[in-house]
Amino acid sequence: MAFSMLQRIKGRIISKGIGEGSAVVTHQPLSFLGGVDPTQGVIKDPKHELYGTSIVGTILTFPQGKGSTVGSYVMYQLKRNGKAPAAIINVSSETIVAVGAIISNIPLIDRLEVDPIAAIKSGSRVFVNCVEGFIEVET
Repeated sequence: MAFSMLQRIKGRIISKGIGEGSAVVTHQPLSFLGGVDPTQGVIKDPKHELYGTSIVGTILTFPQGKGSTVGSYVMYQLKRNGKAPAAIINVSSETIVAVGAIISNIPLIDRLEVDPIAAIKSGSRVFVNCVEGFIEVET
């Protein structure tokens, strides 16, 4: 029987809430406008390393957002359609993703004590606490 350990990492809260799920991790910035299908919750940018990957109910982990401010509304559409991630972790969040997470009530944390892209592997179970400002990663 294997036992798992939890690594607790503190960070800065951007959008309050709590989320838990399986991590989807990318090294590439993400544009929600044109990069994510808001009706399916799937990465639709064929140039992105997560092309075809579902983000529904996941802990979406990426460096930062990019693209148009309309990306915030795409995040809102994801939430309204029941296709949003359970939480988002950024290396350093920018305005588009921050506003999108806030208006959509998607927990968002950034500026962790360690690089989340290095600390979290896709498929790992992650608990995001954007009330107290930490994540826990199953190792």
